[in-house]
Amino acid sequence: MKIGIAGIGKMGAGIASRLAGLGHEMLVWNRTPDKAKATGLKVAPTPADLAAGSDIVISILSDAAAVNSVYAQMLPAMPGKLFIEMSTVRPEISKALAAKVKAAGGALVECPVGGTVGPAKEGKLFGFVGGEPADVSRAKPVLDQMCRRVEHVGAVGAGASMKLAINLPLIVYWQALGEALSLVRHLNLDPARTMHILADTSGAPTMLKNRGPAIAAALAGKENSPSVTIDTLKKDLAEMVAEARACGYDTLVTQAALQSFERASRAGLGAKDCTAMPVNWTNSGQRP
Repeated sequence: MKIGIAGIGKMGAGIASRLAGLGHEMLVWNRTPDKAKATGLKVAPTPADLAAGSDIVISILSDAAAVNSVYAQMLPAMPGKLFIEMSTVRPEISKALAAKVKAAGGALVECPVGGTVGPAKEGKLFGFVGGEPADVSRAKPVLDQMCRRVEHVGAVGAGASMKLAINLPLIVYWQALGEALSLVRHLNLDPARTMHILADTSGAPTMLKNRGPAIAAALAGKENSPSVTIDTLKKDLAEMVAEARACGYDTLVTQAALQSFERASRAGLGAKDCTAMPVNWTNSGQRP
């Protein structure tokens, strides 16, 4: 199958590698061409060329502005094509996009995912799908190759809601972890031992069990190569706060976490890996 991927960040590159390994004819595009070339796959010069040369286009982009910009460029090549939108955006963005794609003669399903680069390369992501049943059925063979589990949770917009929901406690935990570490910093335990203890408790998320060694390394003064940046998580928190307000709810804990992420970003940490977030908090002696 001819599959195009718009957005070759770490996740996009991982997905491209996975699908190419399964024998699909791949075409990739990225705003920064060097990242697309680094995949070793055929590179489309523009999003329009990407759509024109693909049967299915997968997009995984940084934010709503990027999503809207890329899809606007693909509009002329949409008739008959299927688009799988995997970016983390608010439901209203997904809904508006689906309407534009349908009006242009294409079909769109959303499938934001849970998981990081490793699962992306191994086809072990968790997909939260929103879309019309017929369109989802059309996308399902490819989704099953990318994901260990695919949940069709409703119409377009439902997948975006679910992705924000599953990411909320995870991102808030990065701040909570920093506060937890501040309670034991004076014990001067080996960082690896501290993380091993915390990871073996009922309060530890799967993330802590998987990334414990990286957090320990950060506590010991090593800077981890960015996997997910502080600015990316800051953006997601802001989307969560806005979406909750649109649904008529307040988000006291999430808003407090957002303020901490904003403070870290202002301090120049925005491009650093998220493991720097709790380490910076506990090392800097933050006060209200």
